[in-house]
Amino acid sequence: MTDVATLWSYLATTPLIWLTTTILAYVLADGVARKLGYAPWANPVLLSVLLIAPVLWLTRTDYTTYFEGAQFIHFLLGPATVALALPLWDNRHTIRTAAAPIMLALLAGSIVAAGSAILLARAFGLPMEILLSLAPKSTTAPVALGISETIGGIPSLTAVLVILTGIIGAVTVTPIMNLLRISDWRARGFAVGVAAHGIGAARAFQVNPVAGAYAGIAMALNALLTSLIVPVLVRWLV
Repeated sequence: MTDVATLWSYLATTPLIWLTTTILAYVLADGVARKLGYAPWANPVLLSVLLIAPVLWLTRTDYTTYFEGAQFIHFLLGPATVALALPLWDNRHTIRTAAAPIMLALLAGSIVAAGSAILLARAFGLPMEILLSLAPKSTTAPVALGISETIGGIPSLTAVLVILTGIIGAVTVTPIMNLLRISDWRARGFAVGVAAHGIGAARAFQVNPVAGAYAGIAMALNALLTSLIVPVLVRWLV
């Protein structure tokens, strides 16, 4: 038993164990989601969290230790965000014909996403650091962490809120869009891309390729706009 404990103490401090755990959890979660026909509630990211969280709790592993091990995946978010320029370029002709509605939807979505978080945090009397950490929750993680750090938030808390926002958006987008009878895949994809960044965009690609392309477009544009408007909204609303 002592040997097992010693071995685990060693493995738990090496980056490879948590990187491997994260990858295996996602592969297993994606397999389960595929078997379930990618139902809205069977989101691979949500299932991965449900698999990894008990492991961290049972092994008494803190977030800092886990993040140090899995940070290579976090690093890959940067290139993945830059790669969102591809759907923008591929759909440049259709974007040009609908530039005004796209810009209006983007502006409304970005302001509501950040502004509502700030106002709700104020209404519930949350501490300033939490309020500032909430503001960029609807944009992609690399951008959200940068914004949070710049305005005085807690980047690690922002990371959690970004993931939670994405999961909620990915799980609820299909039922909500069906309930509202929105059938235009461009509108459906763009809405989830603005509200739920990469996790929502991944869900959109599972449902329809056009929706996925427009979700990627929305995600990229929202990252740019959010980085500009959040500091302004914080000064104005706080």
